[in-house]
Amino acid sequence: MNNGARAPQNYAQAPFSYRFDWGLDGLRALAADADLVILVDVVLFTSAVCAAVESGSVVLAHPWNDTSAAAFAAEQRAVLAGRREDGGPSLSPTDLLTLSSGTRVVLPSPNGSTLTWNALELGARRVLAGCLRNATATAEFARRQIGPRGSIAVIAAGERWGTADGPLRPAVEDLLGAGAILAALDPSGAVSNPCCSPEARAARAAFLDARPRLYDHLRRSASGQNLAGRGWDDDIATSAALDVTSVVAELVDGAFVAA
Repeated sequence: MNNGARAPQNYAQAPFSYRFDWGLDGLRALAADADLVILVDVVLFTSAVCAAVESGSVVLAHPWNDTSAAAFAAEQRAVLAGRREDGGPSLSPTDLLTLSSGTRVVLPSPNGSTLTWNALELGARRVLAGCLRNATATAEFARRQIGPRGSIAVIAAGERWGTADGPLRPAVEDLLGAGAILAALDPSGAVSNPCCSPEARAARAAFLDARPRLYDHLRRSASGQNLAGRGWDDDIATSAALDVTSVVAELVDGAFVAA
């Protein structure tokens, strides 16, 4: 399903209100039929977006490894995020919490930013950036927007095997971030009147199991070990912090701003 065509209708997870899938193909399957899409890339894009918006900044997504990023940032009067090792803004949510209010920052990333770049083209009506930091706030805002008969698609970005264009690697941190949002969307998880699709229920259950030790789960995950190996335990802790903010980040005219 990489040719841009919409997925068969049975993949849309209708008639459930709350739906879950992975990556660009999952976004392609769910976006057009949902009233609202929540993107989840806990390590690190949507955690970074949330942190930047918490600081009062604006985030513009941009494709990864695109040579036009610097020109795009200049055109938008924004700072282009780079490597954390080089100083300045990067995908580090810890650092982005300290941005000066009003800063405009372009955040390329191979997963979350790429999904953002494609979301509207694939039919998403409204797009939020969700993570553990703002899981409940994002869920409550989304539920208010769609009304009693609306639908929400939660898309876990996942990672890539080997290279930025390699096959999708389902990432446990995104499963848990999506599950946190789905648990807040559907607190009761009632089987008799299910709001969550089976896919969404599985993500929700994974989060509920991991909730008492979120930092440990993220720290020991493949992505967490990668961050820790680079000395970025602070970003693991910042990304694992559950419901520490009421900020909701919504994509408006190509930029994530406080909703």
